[in-house]
Amino acid sequence: MSFPPSQHRVEEVPLLTDRLGTRRSLTVHRFGTPGARPKVYIQAALHADETPGLLVAHHLIRRLRSATVSGEIIVVPMANPTGIAQIVEGVHVGRYALDGSGNFNRHFPDLIAGAAERLVGRIGPDPQANIQAVRAALRATFEALPAPDSEVAALRHTLMGMAFDADIVLDLHCDQESVPHLYAGDPLWPELADLAALLGVKAVLLSPDAGGKPFDEACSVPWWTLAARFAADGPIPAACVSTTIELRGKADVDDAQADADAQAILGALIRRGIVAGTPPDLPPPQCEATPLTGLARVVSPVSGVIAFHRAVGDRVEAGDLIADIVDPTAADPDQARTPLRTPGGGIIMARNNLRFVSRGELVASIAGPEPLNSGHSLLFD
Repeated sequence: MSFPPSQHRVEEVPLLTDRLGTRRSLTVHRFGTPGARPKVYIQAALHADETPGLLVAHHLIRRLRSATVSGEIIVVPMANPTGIAQIVEGVHVGRYALDGSGNFNRHFPDLIAGAAERLVGRIGPDPQANIQAVRAALRATFEALPAPDSEVAALRHTLMGMAFDADIVLDLHCDQESVPHLYAGDPLWPELADLAALLGVKAVLLSPDAGGKPFDEACSVPWWTLAARFAADGPIPAACVSTTIELRGKADVDDAQADADAQAILGALIRRGIVAGTPPDLPPPQCEATPLTGLARVVSPVSGVIAFHRAVGDRVEAGDLIADIVDPTAADPDQARTPLRTPGGGIIMARNNLRFVSRGELVASIAGPEPLNSGHSLLFD
C-alpha cells in the first residue's frame, strides 16, 4: 500500500556531539499534516536502558502507517541515542549521563517565566484565544533560549522543541519490576482515564509539579501555572495533556504485549478523533488515581540480599512485611534478617529488579491514597 507524502514521513534529525568523529541523530516519524491540530508527540526510551517502549513504538509506527490521521502525530521511537551508547563493562547505563549531566529525564527547559512576561496584557475571556496566546508565548520563549552547550543539553533541547506545543505528549518509560502505571498532573485527570483503562494501568500518581523538570512536566506544568498567574484576566485551559507511562518492568519486552500497548494508545487517539476508526469500548478501570504524596519509597537501612515476601501488584496494609534483607555473613543466622515493612497501605507498584542492595537503596514503591510525603523530588533523583 502506498501513502501520500503528508501521511508518513521519516526524518533524521542531527544532534550536537561532544567528540570529534562521532555523529548522532534522532529518527522521527511524522504522520498526518505538518502543523495541523491536534498535535500528538510520543517518544520512547528517554531512559535508554528502558526497553519496553522501544518495541511499543515499533508496533505503533506499524499501525499508524495504515491509519488516517487528523492533525499531526510525531513518534520518536528511540529518544536517547547518547544513552543507548553508554555501555560500561557490559552493563547498559541509560538512566544517567556519564558526562555528569545527571538523569536524562531531568532539567528540561523551563519556559514558564519567559512565557509569563510575554503574556502580560494578552489573556482575555476567550479560552481558545488564550490557548493560542500561550502557545505563541511558549514558542517565543523557547526560540530565545541560549544554544545548548553540551551533547545532553542539545538532546533535551531538540526533544523539547518537538513537543512543548503539543496537545498530547506521551513519554514511554518502564520501572525495574512493576505493574503498568502512569504519572500526570492533577488537572489532567480524569482526561487520561480512558488511556489508563485501555493500558490496564494499576496505579495513577498525580501531582501539580513533582519537581526536577522531567520531560512530561516541562510540557504540561506551564499551562496550569500560567492559568493561576493570569486567573484574574481570563481562563487558560490545560491544553497539553502530558503523561509519563511506565510500561511494567525492564524485562517485560514481548511482541504480543507491546502490540497490545500500541493498540491501546491508538485506541485513545481514535477516541479523541485524531485517528480514524471505531472507538474501542473501555475496560473497567484497574485503579483510582492517587496522589504522588501517597507514594511510599521503601529503602533498605542495611546492605544484603533481598528476600521478597510480596510481589508487584499485591495490595498491602500499613505494617505488612514485604521483604527481608539478609546478611549471609552474620555470625548468628537467626539474627541475619532485617525486616522491611510498608509505612502505608496501597499497591506494590514497583520493586527492585536486583536481589542485592546497598544501605539506603530503593527496594519497593507502594502507591497509596494517604499522603506520606511532600511529593516534591520524590521521583527525581
